[in-house]
Amino acid sequence: MRAAHVVEPCADRPVEALRVGDLADPQPPPGWVGVDVRAGALNMHDIWTLRGVASRPHGGPHVIGRDAAGVADGRDVVVYPVLPTAPDGRTVTHATLLPDAGHGLLAERVVVPAGHLVPKPAALSWAEAACLPTAWLTAYRMLFTKATVGPGRVVLVQGAGGGVATAAVGLAVAAGATVVVTSRSPAKRERALALGAAVALDVGERVPELADVVVETVGPATFAHSVRSTRAGGVIVVCGGTSGFTAQLDLPRLFAREITVHGSTMGSLDEFRALVDYVDTHGIRPAVDSVVDLADVRAQAARMLAGTAFGKLCVSLT
Repeated sequence: MRAAHVVEPCADRPVEALRVGDLADPQPPPGWVGVDVRAGALNMHDIWTLRGVASRPHGGPHVIGRDAAGVADGRDVVVYPVLPTAPDGRTVTHATLLPDAGHGLLAERVVVPAGHLVPKPAALSWAEAACLPTAWLTAYRMLFTKATVGPGRVVLVQGAGGGVATAAVGLAVAAGATVVVTSRSPAKRERALALGAAVALDVGERVPELADVVVETVGPATFAHSVRSTRAGGVIVVCGGTSGFTAQLDLPRLFAREITVHGSTMGSLDEFRALVDYVDTHGIRPAVDSVVDLADVRAQAARMLAGTAFGKLCVSLT
């Protein structure tokens, strides 16, 4: 089978560490099933793996990828990429991702736990379906588990253009919320408006109305603005930090306005099923920046590092 994999990580030149080649087909352990992957998508986690930051359970070729949609036993499915329990069955606080356990999904043939397959919405292309497991699940949990988003709520999404950010816009608009986005790129601001955002601002620009919920994926470059832009009793939900991982806190605003800050990452299997149903019911189409053949996956990794994408960077394996 063809697979995108890393043999020796490279911290300085992660794209050069990425290989595409033939590997032996994986054999499913008891309770697992095989999936013929039709499309996958890249995430920053894959870049961290190429840099040698993410865990690798063994030496030799390590298949990357935690987003996949494909066919299993004649069914069109999307894969839930989280292992919520340790190998001995004990529940763990920090769940393990399939690629970190040696079961990366950016390959023509993969094996996954049988219960981790969710029916693919018929209206979605393979690439659109492959957007859902990481970025869209993360956004869904941020908006509907960590916060309460619905009609009449104002949602500020920092850094329009990223996978989680575009997902948050699509989900919040479908929920009836008023969405405000920020981006340094005029082109990305225009595309966010096309997705349904009501207002698109430059980074740091004053919001027209304080937000009930802020979706924060950028980190120190926008966090002070997020705090200033949150109403009394509002919620900031943080899932990452593309600009770094250390932000200064405006403590007086946080306590005076009684702002809640939540950390959030990925989501449960039940949340994933709810997300897929939500997307299907509301006719949402995930924003796909581009789709390339697996042979050209390096170009997608380079585009992710450059930060120029709008929506998900997808890979076709058909």
